[in-house]
Amino acid sequence: MATIKDVAKLAGVGVGTASRAIAGSGPVSAEAASRVRKAVEELNFRPSHAARVLQKGQSQTIGVFVPLIQGSFYTPILHAIYSALRAAGRHMVVDFGQTLESERQDALDGAEFLVDRGCDGLIIVGTRLRTKDVETLMALQPKTVLLNRSVPAYADQCFNPDHKAAGAVAARTLWEAGHRQLAVIEGPEFSTDNLLRMRGFYGELAANGVDVEAIPRVSGDFSPGSGAAGIKVLLEGGRKFTALFCANDESALGALAYLQQVGVSVPGDLSVMGYDGIDLAAFTVPPLTTVMIPWKNIVTNALHHLLNLCYNTDYPVARKLAPEVLWRGSVIRLNDKAERARSPRRSS
Repeated sequence: MATIKDVAKLAGVGVGTASRAIAGSGPVSAEAASRVRKAVEELNFRPSHAARVLQKGQSQTIGVFVPLIQGSFYTPILHAIYSALRAAGRHMVVDFGQTLESERQDALDGAEFLVDRGCDGLIIVGTRLRTKDVETLMALQPKTVLLNRSVPAYADQCFNPDHKAAGAVAARTLWEAGHRQLAVIEGPEFSTDNLLRMRGFYGELAANGVDVEAIPRVSGDFSPGSGAAGIKVLLEGGRKFTALFCANDESALGALAYLQQVGVSVPGDLSVMGYDGIDLAAFTVPPLTTVMIPWKNIVTNALHHLLNLCYNTDYPVARKLAPEVLWRGSVIRLNDKAERARSPRRSS
């Protein structure tokens, strides 16, 4: 493999001149630059990553930490980061955590790993980070943005949806569809974003006069398995409910699968609503009604802000991105159902 010394020798220039010509910086005559370009082509020379870092003082690489490598939630986030980085001519290094329970320490260890790899900036996804943890991260790498975590002292570098407002949207949608008897599969009790969405959900219902303490509920871990286990517990509890709200789509997928197995018709017997708007939600049977969080746009804007910090670019950055309900077949409007029951059926 050719080296910078080989290029310099073939071009008849010094190594420093060859380096400046390749980097496009510093004083180099047009004639010398031409000879260097010709030598580069002839030798099929490609500067090493380390050499580019030395030349520019930057690796042109962004470090990304996500808590888990499994599931269908983090993959679209990684893809959105990757697509935006490639469009900007940059790359990424990714580190993963081990479990949701170990997310806090995993994020701190992952950030240190990424900084050691020479990343110019970091994107950290983590809801369990405490304020002192964020302070540690920012001291380690000031050019860091947080996804799905808000810390007032670093508000400009935090990008996350308004989970409380989104939870309220979910409750309002079910209430306006006529559902008064509800059940809930919540997310982990240690998850800040889960607590916020549930606060919004129960707060909206309380504003409509609902005794939210009487709503049957179970906690899960955001996985399909916990959704299946959760709806089993709720059904065995004997409390009647017409609609189930799941704190994320993956737990809703598990609940839908269990309901199908035990012969509960969705939405005929029970309506089911999810949260997040993952791609798979459109392909369940029936398709899942969900509160879509605009994660792709949130991630893209967070990355634009980070690129501006790292490379003095001028990408536009938006911060207020509203959730929306994707109304599909898993939720029925009870008024419509009653109307159909009253209407005479026509024979074909």
